[in-house]
Amino acid sequence: MRKVWSLILAGVMVLSLAACGGSAGSSTTAAAAASTTAAAAASTTAAAAATTKAAAAATTAAAAAATTAASSTSGSGKKVGISMPTKSLERWNRDGSYLEEQFKGKGCEVELTYSDNKIDQQVKDIENLIADKVNLLVVAAIDGESLSNVLDTAKEANIPVISYDRLIMNTDAISYYVSFDNYTVGKLQGQFVEEKLGLKDAGDKKFNIEFTAGDPADNNATFFFNGAMDVLKPYIDKGTLVIQSGQNTFQQVATASWDTKNAMNRMQNILGSYYPNGTKLDVALCSNDSTALGVTQAIESDYWDKENMPIITGQDGDEANLANIIDGKQSMTVYKAVANEAVATLDLGIAILGGQKPNADLIKSAGWKFDCTYDTESYDNKKAKIPSYLLVPTVVTKDNIQKELVDTGYYKMDGKYPKATK
Repeated sequence: MRKVWSLILAGVMVLSLAACGGSAGSSTTAAAAASTTAAAAASTTAAAAATTKAAAAATTAAAAAATTAASSTSGSGKKVGISMPTKSLERWNRDGSYLEEQFKGKGCEVELTYSDNKIDQQVKDIENLIADKVNLLVVAAIDGESLSNVLDTAKEANIPVISYDRLIMNTDAISYYVSFDNYTVGKLQGQFVEEKLGLKDAGDKKFNIEFTAGDPADNNATFFFNGAMDVLKPYIDKGTLVIQSGQNTFQQVATASWDTKNAMNRMQNILGSYYPNGTKLDVALCSNDSTALGVTQAIESDYWDKENMPIITGQDGDEANLANIIDGKQSMTVYKAVANEAVATLDLGIAILGGQKPNADLIKSAGWKFDCTYDTESYDNKKAKIPSYLLVPTVVTKDNIQKELVDTGYYKMDGKYPKATK
């Protein structure tokens, strides 16, 4: 544009000189010069306009490309349906809250439902989410065997499904599974008992142990139980660990709905029948915190030795159980950072919504600050082996609650006891 204005200014100067000359020859020469200058200016102006138009087109194209790229890393305009089992267990409230927050933070519209541990209600909730035309379903199943029909409907509607925390069985509608390494959860519990009792060097010593497992409808429950049992079974076979009740199979020790009262009632019966005065209970291996809470209540009320609590394991980091750990009633819990599980689910979900088919590369590209593995072999739902993102859990004891839970921001100290920040 500077060149254009220079040429116009030159034309004006020529015309001014011609006006001052006064002779016919000079006027003709000046007019010709002016005509030539005007033509040159017009040509230059047209070229500049063309250049500006091309630049504008390039800018528009770049903006469109940027918008397309942004849409692949955000959920703007997408709707995500999240189906959680219940609000009655503390951990599902945390899961639902984190997931909702994460997806909304990426611009997604989120519908979050809780099904009150009622299978029929969860089926209806998912039907409603499908009817609302969600673009993605994230489902933590109450019963992993009961959702195949409704999720087949989701597949027909081309809605991808992430099985969250609990593997959903008997359907090929599942796109991915996000959870913690559930076998490792049980293994960590078993290893904790092994170390605390010194089982590797126990010699002729004998210790009594009882198991309390989880809900038979929860596919994870068998992984927890098997992980612990695989560590401890050699000591059971050797006679170092003794199960006075004889209840050593998952079916015998399972707890419907992971219910605290059910766990308490069963342990009260075991204590009354197999642990009279003088018979010591050394370990109560519980698969999660809600069952551990019931077992602890039974031991406090019905166990003869009020001075020495047995080793009690757990999982989830529920506030009441963390208080028990601080007070010396429960020995440990396996903590699963649901905030990290939500982050992994978010990045996976956004990639799916962007038309991608994520694999192990997602772990690297996402830059997660937590450990996670990609597994395509271990989790078979009887219809297919489901690609799985598995996070690594953490053992929490009285000695490391501050470091693992408070310093990381998952909990804050409310007086003497930790309180979840979510």
